[in-house]
Order: sequence, then C-alpha cells, then structure tokens
Amino acid sequence: MTEFYKAARLEEIKEGELYAVEVDGEPVCLTKVEGQICAFTDNCTHISGPLNEGELEGCTLTCPWHGAQFDVRTGKVLRGPARQDLHTYSIKIEDATIFVGLPEE
Repeated sequence: MTEFYKAARLEEIKEGELYAVEVDGEPVCLTKVEGQICAFTDNCTHISGPLNEGELEGCTLTCPWHGAQFDVRTGKVLRGPARQDLHTYSIKIEDATIFVGLPEE
C-alpha cells in the first residue's frame, strides 16, 4: 500500500527545473517534463550523487558527479556508470498541492 505525503505546491515546480524535497525523511527530486510532474529519488544509484544538482535536458537527467543519465519519467538508466534504475514515486495533485506516494515498509 502507498501512503501519500505533501511535497510541494504545484506553482513551485517549473518546467525543466529540478526541485529537491524531503518526503517523510526520504530525499525526493521533483520536476516537470512536458507538463507532467515527475518524482524520483534524489540520490544517484551509482554513489548517491545529488541529482537535484544535475542537468536536465528534456526527460534526460545527468548526475553531476560521474555523468550517469536517467529518464526522469521512468527512472531507467540511459548511460552508466550507474547500473540500477532510479526509484520513481507516484504523485497526485489536489488543490494545487503535490503529494508524493511512498510505499509502506
């Protein structure tokens, strides 16, 4: 089961920009790509580089530390050195507030 937590206001997330938040103790990065909000872990799966400091071109995010690339919509690795996909999160929007879904442990 997934529990949703308030993460940000919709107007805070700009197209093509990275926005770091902490959701129930988890580092999460939010962005807007082609009008859609995406939520994914803010730590690179290679050695935990801060993805919110990376470069986003379209839907491709490049880690600032070693250049691993991911598709922010799916979390899929597009280029190493990372081998593990990013964890992505469900989102819902209510009253211009973005809620991020975290799986219960």
